[in-house]
Amino acid sequence: MLTLGTPLSRIAFITPRFLKSLEKLGLRTVQDLIWHFPSRYEDFSQIYNIGDLEPGQHATICGLIKDVELRRSFRRRMAIVEAVIEDETGSIKAVWFNQPYLKNTLKVGRMMNFSGKVGISESEIYLPHPDYELTTSSERQETKHTGRLVPIYPETRGLTSRALRFIVQPILKNLETLREFLPREILASMNFPEINEAIQNIHFPLNVEEVEQIKKRFAFQDLFLLQLFNLEQKLRLAREKAPQIKTDIEYVREILGVLPFELTTSQKKSLWEIIQDLEKDHPMNRLLQGDVGSGKTVIAALSALIAARNGFQAAFMAPTEVLVNQHFKTMKELFLGIAKKKPESYLPPLGLLTASGAKIFFPELNSESGPKKLEIQKKILSGEVKIMIGTHALIQKTVKFNNLGLVIIDEQHRFGVRQRAELVGHEARSMKHETRDINPHLLSMSATPIPRTLMLTVFGDLDISVIDELPAGRKNIVTKVVAPENRNQAYGFIKAQVLSGRQAFVICPRIEKSEMRQETWKDINMAEVKSVKEEYEKLSQKIFPDLKVEMLHGQMKAKEKEKIMNEFRDGKIQILVSTSVVEVGVDVPNASIMMIEGSDRFGLAQLYQFRGRVGRGEHQSFCFLFTDSEGETTRKRLEAIVKAKSGFELAEVDLKIRGPGEFLGQSQTGLPDLAMRGLQDLNLIKASREAAVKVLKTDPALKKYRALKERLDEFSRKIHQE
Repeated sequence: MLTLGTPLSRIAFITPRFLKSLEKLGLRTVQDLIWHFPSRYEDFSQIYNIGDLEPGQHATICGLIKDVELRRSFRRRMAIVEAVIEDETGSIKAVWFNQPYLKNTLKVGRMMNFSGKVGISESEIYLPHPDYELTTSSERQETKHTGRLVPIYPETRGLTSRALRFIVQPILKNLETLREFLPREILASMNFPEINEAIQNIHFPLNVEEVEQIKKRFAFQDLFLLQLFNLEQKLRLAREKAPQIKTDIEYVREILGVLPFELTTSQKKSLWEIIQDLEKDHPMNRLLQGDVGSGKTVIAALSALIAARNGFQAAFMAPTEVLVNQHFKTMKELFLGIAKKKPESYLPPLGLLTASGAKIFFPELNSESGPKKLEIQKKILSGEVKIMIGTHALIQKTVKFNNLGLVIIDEQHRFGVRQRAELVGHEARSMKHETRDINPHLLSMSATPIPRTLMLTVFGDLDISVIDELPAGRKNIVTKVVAPENRNQAYGFIKAQVLSGRQAFVICPRIEKSEMRQETWKDINMAEVKSVKEEYEKLSQKIFPDLKVEMLHGQMKAKEKEKIMNEFRDGKIQILVSTSVVEVGVDVPNASIMMIEGSDRFGLAQLYQFRGRVGRGEHQSFCFLFTDSEGETTRKRLEAIVKAKSGFELAEVDLKIRGPGEFLGQSQTGLPDLAMRGLQDLNLIKASREAAVKVLKTDPALKKYRALKERLDEFSRKIHQE
């Protein structure tokens, strides 16, 4: 009897050659193999008489082999096997190429099934390359390759679907009885097959309808586990302790009254939701979601101020130094503006810490210092610096906070479920005071819109605040797809805009790891730099020789990047050629042109982020999407960004076009293929969430559902570890 954990290497009929190919697909155990589901099925269930066959049919015939011949094609040096098959109604020829061994397999006088698509050549029908299987005329036998819905699997070199069917069928016959973990009431209400029946029949189904229901069951069970995981995370957080950060509403009103702009309705609503969370005695776990330029940073800054005024520290983390410096500059200007209009307002020191250096800004004195890292670490530990902005340098072992009450993380949603769970469970805890069993509140921010289905599943452990409107006075960005023949015309327009006082970004496509032969980050970065350099040289020397053009890329030192960005912000650089390092957070109000080379190489969310780098000032802004691709998918995707009025609308389109695997990054969810596709089925998501809520409501510890509890623990470990 085989168990799920049985290594495939211990199964006698799986040869070493097949084992190597199976390993290429990541299949090492029985469980790996039987969860390697067919990607589609060929319908050869209908058995026809030879005399009734017509060209184009997908058919199975059962006949006697009357003749077999092996010949060579001298022109192409190809082995051709031809067999004549006969039944009571007629005969037909079957042909196979480059499989000379079939001369010994297809013996004259044998009764066999043949399945394939009926072809026609010189007015005569034949079977090109049909599947074949030994049978008898006296009874209908159980088959693997013919006379049924035939499973077609994801394959690799040296391992065909036929070989996989040979391996899978006997394993299924000798497999232990699997333990069902879905509660009986869920199976009944959803009309799902039991696990053993489902596993057998997803590989060798009787009909198409059965396949669809089985696929639905497997998608549901993983979505159900994810919903349980998210709900348990919420329940766990509700049991943990966090500082109750009370808000002085009068102080908040004072600050809002001296801001140079009025908050939008959705900004006010988001701030109120955060204020309410901060006053609770369990940790906030909230995602602040907003379109590019919608004003998330000011909400984060106000939240940090509230924490600081209550005596707590706030840590504000962002993934890149460019973005960290941008946040520091934004908050510094915000605090300075408040200090000028209302000098008596409480404004704490603002610190910055990255791998390349540290800063402290004192709003009341309008002074800034650049202490050594050891010095700023002491000021963090003493609690003198209340608000710290930084990269992952903030979570080094040498950095210890005195009384951390709030952690703000920008754009970390891109790391997926596992990493976000780690941020809540590890990074936030590493920043709490060592002697207190109290967790800080967590606020994540994202400018990448998340479709509704993903909000209900992958991000279901978060409470979500949405800023769905732009500040007053913002103009829509004119977006155009530029065909190769219109490139010079676009250059002329860009030059005219720059000469009138505006500035332009030029983005070059990042070269992804999968496109490199040598898969090291150094190689990838060097390729990325090269593409930017080439574009920089072309634009600075040939296209815009009379304009000030500079470049920005990930291989530059932090100080060099900061210098370039400051010069661009100050208007000293007219055109900035960059990689995706400017994707998020960069704010240059005078920039009104965004030109994106190889726009088909970026995801829609990225393109939307790039476009959001312009249109932040009073001037009309433009986004030009350059592409040499003429593919239908490219056309649809780029049309979507031209038409989209909001990031949320675009995210839904992107999810439909690319699917969740590409949208999220398949490896970032902890979900297998069927569940990833299930992320597009809103009804299935709702059903999985309702089922999870019902189960936890009746039995929070899952004492009555031992098999489910074990499976959930296994699922949780997978999400944390992978």
